[in-house]
Amino acid sequence: MPDIAAETPPDHRPAIVICAWDSGEKGWDPVEDLSGVPWSPAGARTVPVPGGEPAALAQTLAAHLGDQRCRALLLVGRTRRSANFRLQIRAENRSLDGVHRLTSVGPAIARATAPAADIVRALNEAGLPVDTSSDAEDDAGSYLLYRVLSDLPEGLDTPAVGLLRAPENMSDADVQRAVKTAAEAMARHLSPLPRSRAS
Repeated sequence: MPDIAAETPPDHRPAIVICAWDSGEKGWDPVEDLSGVPWSPAGARTVPVPGGEPAALAQTLAAHLGDQRCRALLLVGRTRRSANFRLQIRAENRSLDGVHRLTSVGPAIARATAPAADIVRALNEAGLPVDTSSDAEDDAGSYLLYRVLSDLPEGLDTPAVGLLRAPENMSDADVQRAVKTAAEAMARHLSPLPRSRAS
C-alpha cells in the first residue's frame, strides 16, 4: 500500500530563478536557516542558480526559462558606479569583454521585462534607495542580461527578467533585503500555473 503522507503534492507556484552571477558573491544567500530550503516570496517559489562561467551560465539560465513553469529571472550583482542600488533596464549587444558585438544578427539593445516601476517603488518603500539605468556595465551581468533577453521566444507569455545591482560596499544584510523585496515585487505579477503546466 503506498504511503500517502510521503507523496509530495505538485507545486503550482510559478518559479523565479535568482542568480548572483559572480561565484564569489556572498551577499545573496537563498537559504536562511538550517532547513536547507531556499527562501521564497508569497505566491512563487525560488530556484537559486549559483554563479559561474558566463557562457555556460547563460545556457543554464536559458534552460530554466525554457521550462514554462519558470516565469521570472532576477540577476544579482554589484556596481561600482553608484552608492544606490541600480536596476538595469536594458543590455547592449556586446561581447563579454565589451570590444565587439556579441552577435551579428541580434538586436542592438534588449530591454528587461521585469516590472521596473514596481521594483523601484518596493525598494524605496523598504528604505533601499534605487536608481534605474539604461547604461550597461562591462561585466558578466550585462552579458547575461542580453543573452537571456535576446534568446527569449516571442509571445504573450514572456517571463519577467531583471538585473539588480548592489553598491560595491553594501552590507550582505541589505543585499538580502533588496533581493527579497525585488523578488516579491516580481512575484506579485505572476499568476498561478495552469494545472497541466504545473504537473
